[in-house]
Amino acid sequence: MSGIDTKADKKQEQLKQIIRDLQAGVAVKKLKKQYAELIRKTAPEEIAAMETALIKEGFPAEEIQRLCDVHAAVFDDALQKVKKASKIPGHPIHTYLEENRAAEERIGKLLKLAKKLRHSADQPERVQRFVSAFEDFTALEKHFQRKENQLFPALEKKQFTGPTQVMWGKHDEIREMLKEARERLTAGDFKQLEKLVKSISGALNKLIFLEEKILYPTARKKLTEAEWVIMKRGEAEIGYAWVTPGSVWDSELVANRQADQSSQPPQTAPSAEGQVLDLSTGRLTPEQVNLMLKRLPVDLTFVDELDQVRYYSDTPERIFPRSPGIIGRAVQNCHPPKSVKIVEKILKSFRDNRQSSADFWIKMDERLIYIRYFPMVDEAGNYKGTLEVSQDVTPIRKLKGERRLLDW
Repeated sequence: MSGIDTKADKKQEQLKQIIRDLQAGVAVKKLKKQYAELIRKTAPEEIAAMETALIKEGFPAEEIQRLCDVHAAVFDDALQKVKKASKIPGHPIHTYLEENRAAEERIGKLLKLAKKLRHSADQPERVQRFVSAFEDFTALEKHFQRKENQLFPALEKKQFTGPTQVMWGKHDEIREMLKEARERLTAGDFKQLEKLVKSISGALNKLIFLEEKILYPTARKKLTEAEWVIMKRGEAEIGYAWVTPGSVWDSELVANRQADQSSQPPQTAPSAEGQVLDLSTGRLTPEQVNLMLKRLPVDLTFVDELDQVRYYSDTPERIFPRSPGIIGRAVQNCHPPKSVKIVEKILKSFRDNRQSSADFWIKMDERLIYIRYFPMVDEAGNYKGTLEVSQDVTPIRKLKGERRLLDW
């Protein structure tokens, strides 16, 4: 086994050296020639493992993200041979692939409309057609959110962290371009708008290539059927981009089949019936606590002292997407790579008892979202975790005068 491990380690070092050479400015053509034999025999999961290893060694995820398109070009010949990780309709991978086809169709339509708009900006009906198509295209966010909250946590549990961080960065690049495109559209700058749509199209095509040639094939090999079942169960909470998942692959039937094949009896959660929690100012049953948390007009997320997500409130109208896949996930992985340093700074300040809160407010469309973080400290002063509280304060800001009578 040691000989096999040494050979694999040597190959990983060579793959990492390619990225280092790219960072140093070595031409893609030269590297493809120099490492031709190595590249030809490289599988998607080996590229993914290389990215993860580099980041663990301190190579910035942002730098791999910057070089991502270039190193994809280096490995293009090997990746082109990779078959799509297609699954039967209803399987999460199949749904992702269907969304990719829908995204390609819609970005093509946007490109045509943007070109027409630049040449005939004085025609209101063309502006409206573009606006409608643009708003439809922004449903791509659901595709991103499911990956970030469903697929990425499952892969992170397999120590597959590098590529997920890099891809989240790619999501944010497209998000920023969409935001700028909306601003150009509002300003009537249709020439710049067309350029942005072209940039979005290029970024999307590259992202789809990375998804279908690296992410999904690797995920298919790393994740078990049981893990896909769990993922499927949380998908609807976030939603889908343009498509309705098929029903041929039924997660419940798969789960039942696995239970039948297992010699172990199915695991059941202990019953909370009859339990009462003694709180500092009262006594409540677990059901009462759960109902209270679900009806609060805020979103709550609790992260324990080990920086792992332990709870989120399943409120009727969530502000930020959440799904069961994030339970047990490192909170650092729940944020885009560019925000991780801020998250870690907040957590450290809470651990060191230097701060008692951290407040932010952001605009989401026409809404103002107020986000607050609080350290959870026990009676002895020990840090036990952090509570995130998010609230849509738009209605509160509009309040004037008084209301002393019931209005219904």
